[in-house]
Amino acid sequence: MDIGQLTNQIFLMFGLMLVGVIIGKTKLMSVQTSNDLTNILIKVIGPCLIINAFEQNYSQSRIKLFVLAAVAVAIAYVIEIVISKFAFARVKNSNLKRVSTYGSVYSNAGFMGIPLISALFGPTGVFYGVVSLAVWNVFNWTHGISLFNEAKGEEGSKFKQIFLNPNVIAIIIGLILFIFSLSLPSTVDQVVKYVGSINTPLSMIVIGNSLASIKFDKSMLERHLWISLILRNLIYPVIAIFVLKLMGITGIAFYTTVVMAACPVAGLIVLFTLQAKENPAPAIALMSLSTVLSLVTIPIVFAISNMRI
Repeated sequence: MDIGQLTNQIFLMFGLMLVGVIIGKTKLMSVQTSNDLTNILIKVIGPCLIINAFEQNYSQSRIKLFVLAAVAVAIAYVIEIVISKFAFARVKNSNLKRVSTYGSVYSNAGFMGIPLISALFGPTGVFYGVVSLAVWNVFNWTHGISLFNEAKGEEGSKFKQIFLNPNVIAIIIGLILFIFSLSLPSTVDQVVKYVGSINTPLSMIVIGNSLASIKFDKSMLERHLWISLILRNLIYPVIAIFVLKLMGITGIAFYTTVVMAACPVAGLIVLFTLQAKENPAPAIALMSLSTVLSLVTIPIVFAISNMRI
């Protein structure tokens, strides 16, 4: 796949986001409706897309590549977490420190990455894309949430957040279908496909709607937020490219993982900040700037991935 095809697809995605922005600006969608649609996307539509992606003929080479990619993504996360810990160690404002650290490490892989690779590579792309999604869930609901939560003894809660997450359940169901060469009943299969097919447009519209309320203020000029943005949108995806190439991962598995790594800051950063009862302005600024700039940075990262390193 060439960079032109990727760029065209990203412009299409941002076109869908623009529809969401217009909907938000014209007050056609309430906050409650946006929240409800987000829950439906995360708990119903996304899992359907994942299950459908696993309905392929069993291949030992695919499973091997699947596991190898998971190890590579996990290694990349460990490297990123260590770098971010040192990069923001001296930030005195605790809220800004948490936001900058979390934002640099955790991308909007599920909400933006899966729709993008689904549009680019179809079910095969989603098959390998869920590798990043699964590893993201493990790190996000352990290290990620711990940045905002100082409470002790919540291992049980973290276990539920990881393994009872609808997307992780869908991955487990999908792997069972794939490994044992099983198929869903015809009618159920059609329902799953139809529901999963609306993931891309609805995800982008919901993201666009959330951006409609963004206002430019001084929080967007904070230096540490821009360092976090550069790490998330450019530096860390390049690190992921190096790790993937060192482990010999190629083809669709390589490109889908790169796209997932290049996605902008995770939307959960705002929710986690609100739950920590902190000022959400820095989190909103970082998320919105990262999302808008990803229009440029994702093609840049993809171009770097095609270079001989």
